[in-house]
Amino acid sequence: MSDQVQEFARGLEEVGYLTDEALATALFLAVHLTQPILLEGEPGVGKTEAAKALARALDTRLIRLQCYEGLSSSDALYEWNYPRQLLGIRLAESRGDPLSEEDLFGEDYLMARPLLAAIEHPGPRPAVLLIDEVDRADDEFEAFLLELLAEASVTIPELGTRHAVVPPIAVLTSNRTRELHDALKRRCLYQWIAHPGPSRVAAIIRLRVPGVADWLAGQVARSVQRLRGLELYKPPGVAEAIDWAAALHALGVEALDEPALRHTLSALIKYEEDRAA
Repeated sequence: MSDQVQEFARGLEEVGYLTDEALATALFLAVHLTQPILLEGEPGVGKTEAAKALARALDTRLIRLQCYEGLSSSDALYEWNYPRQLLGIRLAESRGDPLSEEDLFGEDYLMARPLLAAIEHPGPRPAVLLIDEVDRADDEFEAFLLELLAEASVTIPELGTRHAVVPPIAVLTSNRTRELHDALKRRCLYQWIAHPGPSRVAAIIRLRVPGVADWLAGQVARSVQRLRGLELYKPPGVAEAIDWAAALHALGVEALDEPALRHTLSALIKYEEDRAA
């Protein structure tokens, strides 16, 4: 790694996120090129945590948009304060004042949602805009994002186009439940986050679970690796490894044996079929 990327990776580690060279470089470029980045990978490998750590390391605001099926542009961008608009209409009627459409659809009645909040963030540091699990949203919403990703701007029909004074650092995550369109990928840097090996998982556990014994971190990491070799419906990831190690540490476990596993399995396995397996 270059000296700059090494320093950047150390900054992430200081806020509790251990990364490898490829991911550190990709995030470094996203920050310094002010270009959106798409992080793909299996659930639980640390995609969302990467964006959170980036905001902590840069000491800036994290603005999160959680995507879901049926998410509309108005849900993500803005909405009008309808109760306040209604109150404004009644006050105008009681005073006999004329009321135009511009009076009702102005700044005073606009409520910013995550995308508009990121565009209007005043700085001086750019906000980190986390668009989480974008693959869960519909194709229409994915197309709606293109203007924001390409030009750091959004359009409000009643007010026109808003351009970011300090463009946000956009981090998109995807579990790859469906393929994203090329138009979106072209606008982003791209990084696949693979499930790390046992040694890195152990290092992550030691970083995220203060006071955990080295032997326990290593044994948890190796056990999770073996579990991922089984045909489970939802193999455990790094997030589950951290939760499991924290549970074992909290219980003061001195040996990772069958009783310890049985009592803490709820932190590791989240489906009854996997528990039976």
